[in-house]
Amino acid sequence: MKNLHQFSFIILFLFSSVLLAQDKNTVIESIIKEANENSQLEKLGHELLDVIGPRLVGTPQMKQAHDWAVNKYSSWGIPAKNEQWGEWKGWQRGITHVDLVYPRVVSLEARQLAWSPSTGKKPVEAEIVTLPDVADAEAFKKWLPNVKGKFVMTSMNQPTGRPDYNWEEFATEESFEKMKKDRQEQTRAWREKINKTGYNTRTIITALEEAGAVGILQSRWSQGFGVNKVFSARTEKIPTIDIALEDYGLLYRMAEYGDQPKIRVVSQSKDLGAVPTFNTIAEIKGSEKPDEYVILSAHFDSWDGGTGATDNGTGTIMMMEVMRILKKIYPNPKRTILVGHWGSEEQGLNGSRSFVEDHPEIVKNVQALFNQDNGTGRVVNLSGQGFLHAYDYLGRWLEKVPSSITEHIETTFPGVPGGGGSDYASFVAAGAPAFSLSSLNWAYWNYTWHTNRDTYDKIVFDDVRNNVILAAILAYMASEDPERTSNVKSVLPINPRTGVKREWPTQRSPNRRGGLDD
Repeated sequence: MKNLHQFSFIILFLFSSVLLAQDKNTVIESIIKEANENSQLEKLGHELLDVIGPRLVGTPQMKQAHDWAVNKYSSWGIPAKNEQWGEWKGWQRGITHVDLVYPRVVSLEARQLAWSPSTGKKPVEAEIVTLPDVADAEAFKKWLPNVKGKFVMTSMNQPTGRPDYNWEEFATEESFEKMKKDRQEQTRAWREKINKTGYNTRTIITALEEAGAVGILQSRWSQGFGVNKVFSARTEKIPTIDIALEDYGLLYRMAEYGDQPKIRVVSQSKDLGAVPTFNTIAEIKGSEKPDEYVILSAHFDSWDGGTGATDNGTGTIMMMEVMRILKKIYPNPKRTILVGHWGSEEQGLNGSRSFVEDHPEIVKNVQALFNQDNGTGRVVNLSGQGFLHAYDYLGRWLEKVPSSITEHIETTFPGVPGGGGSDYASFVAAGAPAFSLSSLNWAYWNYTWHTNRDTYDKIVFDDVRNNVILAAILAYMASEDPERTSNVKSVLPINPRTGVKREWPTQRSPNRRGGLDD
């Protein structure tokens, strides 16, 4: 009879295990079906990128985006909130319009840079000058009065507007090598020209402004057709205008040949003073272990040259779609599934670092965090981030992901702590198992990263759907896993200099809420 009871128990255990496996498979199949047949990605992308637009920290559009996300989560039955982490310099973009008015009329492709001062109530019309090649700092000091009442061009004029891959395809080898050598020499000569003024590329802007220039003209080419990197202004009272390579070259040649070009600039903006800054946080509460967390992570802010589509609109709508699907398919997770849409990643991971400092009780109970940032492509890299046994649990979870997705993913275990370029690093630094879902670049670095071309049309929605399925299944598996990932040893938190084990953060860093000059 004892043997019969033991046999019955084994049969019951095996039957229960089969049912549990079938139940898991059903959830995973439902996740895949929902992602493919009822995707909301295109609509989310349109509302965020086309309607709201770029999300520069400190702008009204950034706050509008936060409120939109909270309302969207609420419509899905997911509690969400905007959590203030500090303040930033408030600024509102207006119209930028730049025209060449002499020696002929041309409307130019140009825009004021982030946080740039306005031209005021009236357009500014003035001649353009280039920086001189002076003998030394004293000679430049004597030349400086020449900029009064003029626009000054402060970027090197590029010798070609064709990206290297175009030269490789069509040029002779000799011609391509000559172009690269000429460009190197021109770059060297430009740096020497700046050095001889006694200033660097930052301080010379201040000198020009103080000398009475009416505006600064620059062009930061990304080495792609029609693409400029668009960052922030360095001026306090006069506008800084970024001009597309083609039009910048036109103006530069005119100025250098003595054609005395004049432009008319309308550059409207408002300084809003210090404004509050936020993270948007939403969560599906855990039913069995509500104080343990699976975190979905993506930064919400962007630069505002384009609309921040691949940096990081795609990561944002991906994580929103994951949460929508999980709420529908898996409404009662074992652990709490939390999503963080971080503010001010572009200025130094400010939103996520603040969350880590403000919520040590969450950070020390993280089961896993998955972050997506770098572009629209399908995920192709996953590192263990230095967590010694990350393979044990990530390997188990990845087994449930369709092979059509995992076959493209290269894993590195245990990997090394690092990757300070995105928000998962804030959590890794505190010892939490946080991982980057790193994607195929789709010419990200030359064409969309911080450029004026980072717009909705660059999104590859099939790849983003791929990533939604991956992240949703990973989050589901992490939530269901009976083991705690924090029970395994990790490289962190260790001070790399002293070797001393670090403590969990228990209070915010001093002066963190200042931030206006960061």
